[in-house]
Amino acid sequence: MLLERPIRLFALALAIMGVVVAPAFSQTRAAPERVVPNSRAEVQLSFAPLVRKVAPAVVNIYTRKVEVTRRRSPLMDDPIWRRFFPDDFASGGPVRKQVRTSLGSGVIVDAGGTIVTNVHVVRGAEEIRVVLSDRREFDARVVLTDPRTDLAVLSIDAGGEALPFLRFFDSDKLEVGDLVLAIGNPFGVGQTVTSGIVSGLARTTVGVTDFRFFIQTDAAINPGNSGGALVTLDGRLAGINTAIYSRSGGSVGIGFAVPSAMVRTVVSAGGSRVVRPWFGAMGQGVTAAIAGSIGMARPRGVIIGRVHPASPAAAVGLRLGDIVLSVNGHEIDDPQALRFRFATLPVGGSARLLVRRGGKEIALDIALKAPPQVPPADTIRLGGPHPLAGATIANLSPALADAIGLDTGLEGVIVLKIAAGSAATRLRLQKGDILRAVNTHTVTSVKALSSYLGETAPQPRWRVSFDRKGRTVTVVVSGGQP
Repeated sequence: MLLERPIRLFALALAIMGVVVAPAFSQTRAAPERVVPNSRAEVQLSFAPLVRKVAPAVVNIYTRKVEVTRRRSPLMDDPIWRRFFPDDFASGGPVRKQVRTSLGSGVIVDAGGTIVTNVHVVRGAEEIRVVLSDRREFDARVVLTDPRTDLAVLSIDAGGEALPFLRFFDSDKLEVGDLVLAIGNPFGVGQTVTSGIVSGLARTTVGVTDFRFFIQTDAAINPGNSGGALVTLDGRLAGINTAIYSRSGGSVGIGFAVPSAMVRTVVSAGGSRVVRPWFGAMGQGVTAAIAGSIGMARPRGVIIGRVHPASPAAAVGLRLGDIVLSVNGHEIDDPQALRFRFATLPVGGSARLLVRRGGKEIALDIALKAPPQVPPADTIRLGGPHPLAGATIANLSPALADAIGLDTGLEGVIVLKIAAGSAATRLRLQKGDILRAVNTHTVTSVKALSSYLGETAPQPRWRVSFDRKGRTVTVVVSGGQP
């Protein structure tokens, strides 16, 4: 601390000397030119004009729902007790009703009052209230929910008045480093604007939706911002703010937004659900090791490992080992990116694939068709003296796989529901498991499995195999009990 003042004086003296002697060295090193503001307007650069333009199109959303719960006996935590008394036995306790309210944000995307928000903002709500930036309030109805993208479409009636709205920006034109604004209602404090940059694109490891392909931003996003707008500097909608990475629940500068390419697809879908094109092939991302082994300059694309025989991918001639490099000119780096690109395309027409095959690149035009309901679901609940009793199963078709958020290239018999306290629960089956074999019987259809179980006498041991999230699990039980 005692040396601080002498050092500062010495530095000041050097600075003064530098100003004086600089001309003597002008031939060897030119001083950098500095550009200073030429007007007060340049000094006072501000986002205010942009905010005035876009903020009226961002709304606050308040929801209300009544939750009914029953007091659960602590005995139900004992596995021995639960073996003899199923979960339904504990449902006779006193009823408790609780009113829950939540808040979020939304974006008006057309003058007629169409609003986009997140599904988790309005899920289970009995009443949805939309508050505009001018404090007018409207009741909203749900037009469409798409849990696979966590996007919901609402509608309000403003009595024929044209409402302010945001036009869509082409999210594929975003670049890392672009300035953006995030607008929403964090923690219910009221409409709030934060600024930042696009920190990353095509984030596919954020597992909050089925189609993982997010814009990452460091603009502050907090609880209550969900469903709000990520806006470009030309005043258009780049994405819907959906999730944050946080250990404390507050913003740490890592937020994620659903790209406008997907938002536009959901808004334009109409009807009760979004129907997306069926690709019908599955694969894995090309790693550095794979790329080196086949002579690729760098790892890119998705190498195909399975093709559904009745799919558009099979019809266009896609083969095992082919590497899909791009869809309609958009580069593909992993399976999530491939799924996203198809999910943003409308049913009808075709898409162009760039495929690497045998060291050469070829173009294939694939038809964009809706996934078919083939085979029929034939949904049944199994019963009998076997470990699958209590499981509701169905034939897995591309349409059913799409509806429940699975890859449409999967085939087999899928578990849709497990009855509480049933044998299937004790077998630890879960919703979404795909049955592959029971004892030596290969599971091919609901009808064949049901017939096998009905004709087979009680066994001292049962062996059940099923797929769960790409992993094969085999469980051996005795006498129908684990």
